[in-house]
Amino acid sequence: MNRQRALVAVVVVALLGAAASFFYYFHFDTGPETYQGWVEADFIFVSPDEAGRIETLSVREGSHVDKGSPLFTLDDELQRAAVNENEAYVTNAKLAYKRAEVLVKKAVGTEKALDDARATLRSAEAKLNSAKTRLDRRERRSPVTGTVQEIYFRTGEMVDPGRPIVSILPPGNVKVRFFVPQATLPSIHIGDRVKISCDGCRKDLVARISFISATAEFTPPVIYSLEERARLVFRIEAIPERPADLRIGQPADVALEQSHVPESADHAEK
Repeated sequence: MNRQRALVAVVVVALLGAAASFFYYFHFDTGPETYQGWVEADFIFVSPDEAGRIETLSVREGSHVDKGSPLFTLDDELQRAAVNENEAYVTNAKLAYKRAEVLVKKAVGTEKALDDARATLRSAEAKLNSAKTRLDRRERRSPVTGTVQEIYFRTGEMVDPGRPIVSILPPGNVKVRFFVPQATLPSIHIGDRVKISCDGCRKDLVARISFISATAEFTPPVIYSLEERARLVFRIEAIPERPADLRIGQPADVALEQSHVPESADHAEK
């Protein structure tokens, strides 16, 4: 009798467990699968062509700049001296060319002398244009519209050529990077919408996939996979519709939305 009661109890517990699983599966929407990622950006670094001392800084960190707005200037004494020197060379070369031209017309000079004078004049003019360009580039202007993220040197400091003085972030250069397993890859397409969620962020953040890696890689250390077999992943990047609502380096969760791209459409991948 006791064995029958125990058997009935086991059956009842099993039925209750199955019913609970059924109820949970059909009444609780777990939502789309999410993937861990973070916010990145491609900064624009502005640096001098030649070494020099910073004379003025026209921006500060956090400032909005338009394309063509002044950023900084460097000392230009050497460049101005080079312009004056080459202007003198051009003046002398023009006089020499005119003399050679007059002598040829009088049948006293030779065509070779005239050609040499002409070549000297052209060389002097080219050097003058180069010197003027070097002088103009001592004042650097913003190549893009964006926000000044960081200033690496201050007024009065010496800067080597190629060393960034200012970094600028255009709004379109903000992106969310995340990784998906290869089993999920066929359901992702360029232009698909994804939902972004992060601590302290708005609830309606949306981005569109702009890059799908064609090369597999191992799960990065900052990503904690729930399944060991999902170690091989593909890098995905998405451009947020409101980049100002995100902060660079901020961890984010990315939820895939159902793709509306036809299967026959071509999908650009890098």
